Amino acid sequence: MSDMTSNTPDRSRARFPGISSRAYEHPADRSALVALRSLTGFDTVLRKMAGLFSERAIRLMYLGGSVRVTENQFRNLHDMVRDAAYILDLPEVPELYVIQEPVPNAMAIGVDHPFIVINTGLLELLDEEELRYVVAHEVGHILSGHAVYRTLALIIASLGSRLAWLPLGNIGIAAILMGLNEWQRKSELSADRAGLLASQDPEAVKRGLMKMAGGASLTEMNTEAFLAQAREYEAAGDVRDGMLKFLNLLRQSHPFAVIRFGEIDKWSRSDEYTRILAGNYPRRDDDGSASISDEVKNAAKSYRDSWNESADPFISKVKDVAEGAASAAEGLFDRLGRRSNN
Repeated sequence: MSDMTSNTPDRSRARFPGISSRAYEHPADRSALVALRSLTGFDTVLRKMAGLFSERAIRLMYLGGSVRVTENQFRNLHDMVRDAAYILDLPEVPELYVIQEPVPNAMAIGVDHPFIVINTGLLELLDEEELRYVVAHEVGHILSGHAVYRTLALIIASLGSRLAWLPLGNIGIAAILMGLNEWQRKSELSADRAGLLASQDPEAVKRGLMKMAGGASLTEMNTEAFLAQAREYEAAGDVRDGMLKFLNLLRQSHPFAVIRFGEIDKWSRSDEYTRILAGNYPRRDDDGSASISDEVKNAAKSYRDSWNESADPFISKVKDVAEGAASAAEGLFDRLGRRSNN
């Protein structure tokens, strides 16, 4: 990573000194990560995989097989990653590499010093402001600590077949990999919010997501029509369709573009987003004293709100059960909090 003090960052956008990732993290992201960490064997696998992982080797692979973004190579991307790190107050500017790959994609990987990789397919698809959102999206992954778990998922996926000889090895690894994929899909919703906070251009974010779904022919697409499509997808069919939507996502590393589009459209119009832009947001310095019970309550409230707004018949069928579980979790943390105060 390079020092943030080099060059002058873009000061035309609001900056968020000391912002905590709690400010923009989607409650589904936090809940999925808690569930992932509770999986039997997850901590053991994490420790074992950490021993096998060489961040130096992966960085050398990209250093040798791609183009490192600098002042002299992909200067626009260099400015974007520097500006995103400045706005989100990331202590160091992450390295960024461009790799020749036609499939539009980007990722943040690494443990001690995470870095960003962007495929050429994405550069050819998006305009400058849409790319600004993508770069900031990946910076948001790094600020939230997502890069560690994404790297773990890549390692497990590559080593899974070699662990088949272990008793129940395939089942255990498959469960952990499924949990990682479920969390990763939710983490994308958080990173989209970080991308919006740094770009501060909701229309550019929505255009980028629309292009990722339908390609570069933007004149043939319409954001209002795509939002209507997102709402139709959410409300589509009966309970069977809700289950099919769930099953369709199981092997996906990212939520479908219409889901992300609908989520970021809603958040960009929320009081929460407005408060953050005005400078009212959780600070990193307070992360250690953040109340777990409050976080659980906030997540539960967010889920209740989304359930009540959802037109998906499948959601309506499971809502009562899920609300009961959320209420039980709130009650448990309330009791634990009272005990700790006595």
